[in-house]
Amino acid sequence: MVAVTLFSLLISCPSLNPSCKTLCLPSKSLLLRKEKSFPSSNPSSVRRRQAFRRICCSAANKPSPSTEISSTAKIRSEVLSPFRSVRMFFYLAFVASGAIGGLISITQLIPALANSSRSAELPEILKGLGIDIGAVLFFAFLYTRENSAKNVQLAKLSREESLSKLKLRVDQNKIISVSDLRGVARLVILAGPASYIAESFRRSRPFSDSLLERGVLVVPFRTDASTPFQFEGNDEEMIVDKKRRLWQLRPVYTSEWANWIDEQKKLANVSPDSPVYLSLRLDGRVRGSGVGYPPWNAFVAQLPPVKGIWSGLLDGMDGRVL
Repeated sequence: MVAVTLFSLLISCPSLNPSCKTLCLPSKSLLLRKEKSFPSSNPSSVRRRQAFRRICCSAANKPSPSTEISSTAKIRSEVLSPFRSVRMFFYLAFVASGAIGGLISITQLIPALANSSRSAELPEILKGLGIDIGAVLFFAFLYTRENSAKNVQLAKLSREESLSKLKLRVDQNKIISVSDLRGVARLVILAGPASYIAESFRRSRPFSDSLLERGVLVVPFRTDASTPFQFEGNDEEMIVDKKRRLWQLRPVYTSEWANWIDEQKKLANVSPDSPVYLSLRLDGRVRGSGVGYPPWNAFVAQLPPVKGIWSGLLDGMDGRVL
């Protein structure tokens, strides 16, 4: 009964987040009154009305923290944790049930304390009150922990969604998004100065063929200059044809890449000047990251090939996400 009552209250309760329409309704009516008071042929009145519209829209459309998470990230969170909403609902229902039971116990406790003839009922009433309080605290703790895990997962999915929208140049005539490589390639993003990227390239030489067999593609992002990373003459000769595909991707719109990488460093408490790498799974989620040079030999040992008899079966064996 308590669960049904709580569910009806949750449905009937209006949203706590004000929408743009709600905020603009008073301003819209005021704008209509102003339009009647000024003739349309007056250029100054037209400018005032246009300015008023701009002020209204900029105030009402200001994004709130609750709207920063995209609907795609929320859907992916529901898919990854399909029973989380059910658990959170029952946690709230049990908290409400325990709170109601505690209120009933308090209404019984006060007369028992005031009437000495009912003192024999005190132990049983206190026992029930203790159970109710314990149940409220326990299920409130479970709900808080579940909600915190949900917010952390949504934040991760939102950052991964922002990463999927970043652009990459394959060649002079083709630009794609990171999301276009989902299910096709495992990206390894390198962010650091030119010397760091060049050394990472030299360390990857012995593993180039094995990395390509595992669908690994490298995205070198140079942080010490706004120009893309360019290989030296000898290096350019070595990556011709097959081996060149490992390092063929180039970031486009470097300011967006820089903002995303800086945010990742800040969340990981990494110095802004530190060179870092991030490795992605086939589904586009971050499977590993670190400061310094990427462990190419570990990638070869841990990742299954994307072609062959085991390709479809082992597609999900990319490791857990961070």
